[in-house]
Amino acid sequence: MIELLKMSRADTGRRAALLLAFVCWAIGMPAAAQVQTEVPPAVAGAPRAAIERIKVHSPSIEGNLEGNSPDREVVVVLPPSYGANPSRRYPVVYALHGYSIGAEQWLEEIHVPQVVESAFAKGTPEMILVFPDSKTVHNGSMYSTSVTTGDFEDFVAKDLVAYIDSHYRTIPDRRSRGLVGHSMGGYGATRIGFKHADTFGALYLMSPCCMPARPAGGALTPEMLASIATLKPGDDMSQVPFPVRGLLAMSSAWSPDPGRPPLYLDIPYDKEGKPLDDVFRRWDANAPFAMFDQYVPNLKRYAAIALDVGDEDTLKDDTRKLHEMMLAYGIANGFELYHGTHTSRVAFRIQDNVLPFFGEHLVFEPRR
Repeated sequence: MIELLKMSRADTGRRAALLLAFVCWAIGMPAAAQVQTEVPPAVAGAPRAAIERIKVHSPSIEGNLEGNSPDREVVVVLPPSYGANPSRRYPVVYALHGYSIGAEQWLEEIHVPQVVESAFAKGTPEMILVFPDSKTVHNGSMYSTSVTTGDFEDFVAKDLVAYIDSHYRTIPDRRSRGLVGHSMGGYGATRIGFKHADTFGALYLMSPCCMPARPAGGALTPEMLASIATLKPGDDMSQVPFPVRGLLAMSSAWSPDPGRPPLYLDIPYDKEGKPLDDVFRRWDANAPFAMFDQYVPNLKRYAAIALDVGDEDTLKDDTRKLHEMMLAYGIANGFELYHGTHTSRVAFRIQDNVLPFFGEHLVFEPRR
């Protein structure tokens, strides 16, 4: 366990609480990893989907400096008709989880497969859903490209798509692939969506975090920085305080440093807790707000783009801003501010908004 050095118990609690708040804000996650979410009513008699748990090897993640496995856990949800119709092909939706959880925990929080089965029973055309696990040593890859974490962007956009197309009856066409993510996954869907319009045909961004790629609420304290400096390879990172782990995740993704063992990253603060502009400039290179203009042509290729966020979510202003940036360039997109917190209504949104959106905007017939 990392200790905060030479601080009174009261000071430690206050400073840790403040740092926890700003890192949670930046990543878009509540402090507790496991959250209780509202459950939509199940549709009686809804046909059952099949769930397969597989491992996908990712050459893009091989050789990363912090030792994240290139063999990734992936959950595949097959529609009820998949087994009975061996000649039928299906569109695929790739769904990206948030920070501090993996695919399995996200499925529990959004109540899969129930919400998928209910969406199909209520009229959404059947499709395959794919949930890759992108947890890392520091509990989140940020779906970014880094020698420290590995290239999780290409894992999703290239390695995973290629594997699913070669092992399942998909429609291997960008027009028949959707990409959705929530929180850190919303950032991932934004980042990957910006760059890979040749792979995906429709985007749904749910409470996307990290649009300015900046932690909020102030810099790290010298004491917290000192605690980070004590980390070494092999430490159980699950025992590191959540706010420290969150900042390490962002730093390993956006400011990797292969010449700085043992963590191979640069923290964007000096020893006194003052911001380091040169490191933050590297973070800016990963900020959707900063990179937006250069990807306008790609965004105009999508059949449809949607964004949503809860009215009690701290990410609502950034989500609205991204929506307005698209409109300013003539990029059609839907935006909804719904009543809810960061996580409370996400299962409802998956069932009643996300899957129907893809049911409307993906292509369900192979090219002839």
